[in-house]
Amino acid sequence: MKPAEGSTIIGKSITIRGELSGDEDLFMDGTIDGSITIPGGLLTIGPNGRVKANLIARDVLIFGEVSGNVQATGSVDLRQSAALKGDISAARLAIEENATIQGKADLTKGAQSALKTGAPAVSPSATGPQARA
Repeated sequence: MKPAEGSTIIGKSITIRGELSGDEDLFMDGTIDGSITIPGGLLTIGPNGRVKANLIARDVLIFGEVSGNVQATGSVDLRQSAALKGDISAARLAIEENATIQGKADLTKGAQSALKTGAPAVSPSATGPQARA
């Protein structure tokens, strides 16, 4: 697993407790307990990554373990070694075979505005007229 060129790298021996935020791509292969906010970049949780945090980013790529909610204006990609316990709010979702997820997914355009306002994304069916039988 090679980080994207130009990414900030947090190695597998690093442990962070608290908030992590920035405006550039981040490759997280260590341990974090808190939150990660990278609104304009790609957030990659490496294969050694052990994350207990809510994640907010443009795109999220998960190879390791995440316990927390994931919000992305773009895509969330769970690779085969990924294990996610939490809800996903994104415009697109890809899940490889053997990846695990325990939570719900909201794949609406509302996910994009939720990131900007900090409000939970609401699916159109929850706010629109009732379906007629």
